[in-house]
Amino acid sequence: QVELVESGGGLGQAGGSLRLSCVSFGRTFSSYSMGWFRQAPGKERESVASIDWNGEIEYYADSVKGRFTISRDNFKNTVYLQMNSLKPEDTGVYYCARPSSVVVGPEDVIRNRDLEVWGQGTLVTVSS
Repeated sequence: QVELVESGGGLGQAGGSLRLSCVSFGRTFSSYSMGWFRQAPGKERESVASIDWNGEIEYYADSVKGRFTISRDNFKNTVYLQMNSLKPEDTGVYYCARPSSVVVGPEDVIRNRDLEVWGQGTLVTVSS
């Protein structure tokens, strides 16, 4: 059974940076695309970024493009989200997720398709 555990959330200031991590425990991590998602208070969960199995293809939501960077280290079974130039509207619970199959690419992950495993989330609060 696969478990995803996020960390790195906390309080950040507008214009500042935070780095989130998501460690995968269990089955093979390196063969799957991965994604980051977030849910702001009172809003639906939205996609943030996705990455393919070897870190060569990335997709971003327009709201974070140019500020956030997704990356992964398959030796450490970890996917990261580097968040720069933070804005108060980046506040929310951030989740990582893994799709149901290795054939699900990052273009589907960013569209919230075929996602099977979710972490418990890590809270990011950005003050103005």
